[in-house]
Amino acid sequence: MGLSIDEQKAVERFKKDIVEPSMTKLVVLDFWAEWCGPCKALTPVLEKVAVDYADRGVVLAKVNVDEEQFIAAQFQVRSIPTVYAMFQGQPVADLTQARTESQLGQMLDQLLEKLPVEAGSAEAQAQPDVAQFVTMAEEVLAEGDAARALGIFGQVAEMAPDNAAAHAGLIRALVAVGQPQEARVVLDALEPALKDDPLIQAAASALELASTKVDEGELQALRSAAAENPGDMDAGLAFAEAAYAANLRDEAAETLLRMINDDRDWNDGAAKAKLLQIFEAVGLEDPWVVATRRQLSRILFG
Repeated sequence: MGLSIDEQKAVERFKKDIVEPSMTKLVVLDFWAEWCGPCKALTPVLEKVAVDYADRGVVLAKVNVDEEQFIAAQFQVRSIPTVYAMFQGQPVADLTQARTESQLGQMLDQLLEKLPVEAGSAEAQAQPDVAQFVTMAEEVLAEGDAARALGIFGQVAEMAPDNAAAHAGLIRALVAVGQPQEARVVLDALEPALKDDPLIQAAASALELASTKVDEGELQALRSAAAENPGDMDAGLAFAEAAYAANLRDEAAETLLRMINDDRDWNDGAAKAKLLQIFEAVGLEDPWVVATRRQLSRILFG
């Protein structure tokens, strides 16, 4: 077909991410870019409606026009956001003008009445959709928009009450927006089997660490106390806990690493235990955790 290697790869990605799911589902295809203000305003609407319509076979797919210029060109995208409905590999409607939940819902209702879209109510069919929305919410939370992530996680948790990843994300999002009490309610209400899931345990660690948050004045006092007397392990631990709760994880880790280096056995290894708890809360695959674990290994085994 005369395509370059990069263009062939773009086509393969598009086939896998959009065309193949569209053979049985109705794919809402959103062309967007990081610099596009209207795209960012529309994204929460698309995400919410996609979650609401997931059990009817609707899924959301996003194409970054800066990263996938060849695909955008094939669709003759001249402005963004541009949104299409795709079914069985073909665009079946232009949804670009639908900018509210009700407008988008009306257009989807009309399409679903006419097209043989495979419903997502069966558990085996619904799980991929749930995973998609959990991934979407995780990305939103990582970008720093905890409030929007909270909305997505909340909807997914309602849609899939046995999904540990959704509930874990909901707890972490509540912590991130400053609602630890609500996060505790969610955690306490979970079934015992869910509470044993590693994802839930990591979220519980994040919640416990957030409980040590103090105001700026007290944080500065704890910082000063730890700096003025480095040998005071209790002061160092108190500051590390408060620093992490204030999203100052570098300061928290530096303090705990220093304590471990000075006396790793202090208080039955309390500094190391606290650092490992932070690793669990952040996520063992997180790049910051990986780098900090290397520092810990050098202290312990170097």
